[in-house]
Amino acid sequence: MALRVQAVAAPPPSSAASKSTFPSPQKPSSLPMLRWRSNQLLSRRRALVDEQELQVSFTEQENSLIEALVGIQGRGRSASPQQLSDVEKAVLALEDLQGVPDPTSSDLIEGRWQLMFTTRPGSASPIQRTFVGVDNFSVFQEVYLRTNDPRVSNIVKFSEAVGELKVEAAASIKDGKRIHFQFDRAAFSIKFLPFKVPYPVPFRLLGDEAKGWLDTTYLSQSGNLRISRGNKGTTFVLQKKTEPRQKLLSAISTDTGVREAIDELISLHQKRGKGEAELEEGEWQMLWSSQIETDSWLENAANGLMGKQIVKNGQIKFVVDILLGLKFSIAGKFVKTGTNTYDLTMDDAAIIGGGFGYPLELGSKFDLELLYSDDKIRITRGYNKIIFVHLRTDGSQQK
Repeated sequence: MALRVQAVAAPPPSSAASKSTFPSPQKPSSLPMLRWRSNQLLSRRRALVDEQELQVSFTEQENSLIEALVGIQGRGRSASPQQLSDVEKAVLALEDLQGVPDPTSSDLIEGRWQLMFTTRPGSASPIQRTFVGVDNFSVFQEVYLRTNDPRVSNIVKFSEAVGELKVEAAASIKDGKRIHFQFDRAAFSIKFLPFKVPYPVPFRLLGDEAKGWLDTTYLSQSGNLRISRGNKGTTFVLQKKTEPRQKLLSAISTDTGVREAIDELISLHQKRGKGEAELEEGEWQMLWSSQIETDSWLENAANGLMGKQIVKNGQIKFVVDILLGLKFSIAGKFVKTGTNTYDLTMDDAAIIGGGFGYPLELGSKFDLELLYSDDKIRITRGYNKIIFVHLRTDGSQQK
């Protein structure tokens, strides 16, 4: 809330004073001091609001699930067996806690939820498969039960500039956990069109395939996290609010707002007073860079603009898959030069196939600055001041 300082107009001068040749001495005005105090208070309040917006409230058990979700691509499509196991354990632990009792009776279930993870059993309906398979777009579910027309809707958001596809279902509450639904209409909402475009799905012909139920097995007390299980055996993890690392990975997958998400994560990292960071060992896949790759494929590979980084025993290696089992590899050393900075010298390049290698006369040298690092995500400023985002893929993250 903005703090307003209103100056009170002084009373008009008396007739005697107005006739005086010399003005009366003026007392120092307190208005500048009031304005300064007001600005200071506003700055503190804005800083507090910014901090609250960056931090999302989750319990310790909920954080275990969030941590398991971070790094899983495609909302579960490309999850490793270990990642799936970690998510399943965290889901079961939260379902044992039960969360908000009778979630379908709670106002917390109402609103728009972002789909963060889902399992995909072979029995999933055609409609489910349509919505969980769009990895390059954000997927949401809207739940509105306390209206004259209760509905559950699945939404694919293409981008802010393009619009979204919304498939709606008439909904009814079965009990404290279960919602029955029947899909009955769908349409595209395109930003540059003043009307909706119907999505041609013959819901009546689908029969039972357009019907189903959804059990909410966990709803957080904060209303930010929900676990649901569908009639086809699918498990869904949905969130109303996401933590900064999740926002970044989602932004990269949809190629929207990546720089803003990076700035937010780095800002939170700095506000929490994180100091010296280390170049952690492990295998790190490059997800995003602030520069488009150049025409020289070898130059891109040698400077880390593609492929994977492997950090081990004081050495760093860039590895890029070529084709037919061939790989490009360039190895080098890194030396720490500051709190979060390193010198990299890459000078051992080769094309590798099986147990054989063909050496290349290729090398590069540049500074590397760690802007953010944890055991799953790393943001750096590297070759030619390019910003990189890497995701750890070796499955050896610390628990």
